[in-house]
Amino acid sequence: MVSEVVVAGQIARDLVIDVPDADSSAPVRHRQELLGGKGANQAVALSQLGMAVSLVGVVGRDRIGDALLALARADRIGTSHVIRRAGAETALLVDVVEDHGRRRYLEHVPEGTLLTENDVFAAATAISAAASLIVQLQQPAPVALLAARLAHTAGTRVVLDGAPQDDALTSGLLAVADVVRADGHEAELLTGGPVDDVGAAARAAAELRRRGPSLVVLEVSGQGNLFAGPEGTWFVADVETDVVDPTGAGDALVATLTAALTRRRPLETAASLAVAAAAATTGHAGGRPHLSRAELDRLPPRELETVRA
Repeated sequence: MVSEVVVAGQIARDLVIDVPDADSSAPVRHRQELLGGKGANQAVALSQLGMAVSLVGVVGRDRIGDALLALARADRIGTSHVIRRAGAETALLVDVVEDHGRRRYLEHVPEGTLLTENDVFAAATAISAAASLIVQLQQPAPVALLAARLAHTAGTRVVLDGAPQDDALTSGLLAVADVVRADGHEAELLTGGPVDDVGAAARAAAELRRRGPSLVVLEVSGQGNLFAGPEGTWFVADVETDVVDPTGAGDALVATLTAALTRRRPLETAASLAVAAAAATTGHAGGRPHLSRAELDRLPPRELETVRA
């Protein structure tokens, strides 16, 4: 079965621990052990939104890897291009959630759980057949560039999430990208300067668009997201909500935006839905999204503020 969207990114065991505020020891109020990692979170969100989705990533040949693949299949995610790496421990993420939206985030991502160029070549047919490819730039930059080029050559929409780990390859990645989304820190890495208000975001997005992508989405930290595309530039303010845990908000935004664009929704609608999905994901502990097309469609549209670049 051909997937509408392929996601190339991290797969991990996600241990979410809910504790009261404490300086040292604290009782655990609740814990969850989930399929996690940016790649898996985005694939879960896409599946929840009714998209046919496949995941390209790496787990170890261990019991945790077995369990995560079973969870992915239960979430209706294609796993035929997930690599089982001999000798690698499956990645582990620990999300310690305290009161008032505070958290501590721990990562154990062994080098063996990162994608290689051979892994991407093995998935080339699926990437080329998809309508959209999401590439997480936390993966090695040469691998991300290969995946993006394969998709670009085939006419598959290329969605880049984050900032490359190798500045020398940034121009090449931007040249083959259709969509780039970056949070506040990643936007600064991409542009070389702070993106701390809407005006700075508009200028940075205009510069990035001149380097390749038709749509650039930049977070203005603590305020919202700026969407700059061929139809215009809009700022969408964050949804006011009680934040339990910000983990996974960006993953939900990227996945929902990609789903909407893949289904040819107007950019204004796609932007509104993406920001609403991000807010919905902050309302519970852990980065796993809880989305549905019906729920998102029932949300009132977000107000889009037209911005002059």
